[in-house]
Amino acid sequence: MDDRRNIWALVAVALATFMTYLDNNIINVAIPVIQDDLDLGTAGMEWVVSSYILTFAGLMLIGGRLADLLGRRRIFLIGLGIFTLASFAAGLSGNVETLIASRAVQGVGAALLTPTTLAIISATFTDKRERNVAVGIWGAVGALALAAGPLLGGVLSEHVTWEWIFFINVPLGVITAGLAMWAITESRDPVERGLDLWGLVASTISLTALTFALIEGNGRGWSSPEILATFAIAAIAAAWFVAAELAVDDPMVDLALFRDRVFSGALVSLMLWAFGLFGIYFFTSLYLQGVLGFSPTKAGLTFVPMALFMAVSAAGSEAVAHRFGAHRSVTFGMALMGVAIASVALFGQDASMLDLMPSFIAIGIGGGLTIPLTATVLGVMPQDQAGVASGVFNTSRELAGLLGITIIGVLVTSRQDAVLGDGGMPLDAFLSGYRLGLVVAGALVTAGALAAWAALRRAEDEPVADEDAVLVG
Repeated sequence: MDDRRNIWALVAVALATFMTYLDNNIINVAIPVIQDDLDLGTAGMEWVVSSYILTFAGLMLIGGRLADLLGRRRIFLIGLGIFTLASFAAGLSGNVETLIASRAVQGVGAALLTPTTLAIISATFTDKRERNVAVGIWGAVGALALAAGPLLGGVLSEHVTWEWIFFINVPLGVITAGLAMWAITESRDPVERGLDLWGLVASTISLTALTFALIEGNGRGWSSPEILATFAIAAIAAAWFVAAELAVDDPMVDLALFRDRVFSGALVSLMLWAFGLFGIYFFTSLYLQGVLGFSPTKAGLTFVPMALFMAVSAAGSEAVAHRFGAHRSVTFGMALMGVAIASVALFGQDASMLDLMPSFIAIGIGGGLTIPLTATVLGVMPQDQAGVASGVFNTSRELAGLLGITIIGVLVTSRQDAVLGDGGMPLDAFLSGYRLGLVVAGALVTAGALAAWAALRRAEDEPVADEDAVLVG
């Protein structure tokens, strides 16, 4: 990475990644304070969190395709501007309606911004080794945001004011925009293509309906008419999307991507990773505060070593993959994560922060080693597909994370109800359900290790003869 502008382009992309990842979880520990200040009911509290996820997951495919067609730098700056202004509006919110609307607009900005980050890396770093190092740094910054979210949310809401969990994005957004305008070179799909309007409409309806159903299913009841209808809408729109993509000359998502075993295998692996990790991440926050009695700040601090080790491991993951092979390093990382997640089930209501640290650190190290999964897929994708491939990856991760929270939540709740029905105490019931969730989450991440072995080994067994030809597409 000798080109100084390329390095600063990576800094801009990393800052944008930090901002969007941060807003996925910074609000969670601040919700009680916001609830008291704005007099939120249960539905309002849930939608302050969920409105961001709804638009973020629902529109990310569009963001990736627009970046390929209209220019990745342009869409990056538009998304960044929307996200920053919406963050400012959220901080100024004096009522729940304005806050929910601002969070939804934040999600729109993030949906435009997030897919462009990996696409810009792919276009900027054409040397395979440099690109893999850049993706490692990108992953390390995302890991830091996972820890910074709960920590900053707890500190700002406890010791400053909750509005600053949104205001903090404003100076970051201004700095990132300045760097991006100077350092990022515009890139786009070199072939003129149509916009595929029906593909855009169908994918948006399907993803938004599915996200809504996953968010609302637990509260409204999975067998309720509105949730069943929403799932049906998601399925019908998905079938419409596939039909539309097969019928047009310039589809928004080239379905041939999924016939590539490296891409599809890596996607399965990533989804199992997100399903297990994010599915249990949410309930671990409840465990730390509700069972162990940690304050919001202390609960946030507990995640910091995990994220720091994940960041360091991610930054060095390219060197490890180069030495041992990506299929070995990623498989080992995911297997380590799976075992470490399941090992948290060994602890109960008397655990201390130090007791949890070996498992949390192992989760962090394993998570960082999985970054070459993304780097390898970028390496085999044509550059003109980078935006949409990134959109598919990020959308799949978000939806798998939501699905993990939903399904593991059902397991936790069902186990709780069973223990309570047998006369158990509420604390014992939660612990029993939480432990079951940990074991299931660990098993899913370990299954993802097998998918990663198959996908990445195939990629390494089929080396690219002319890398520049692949990058140009």
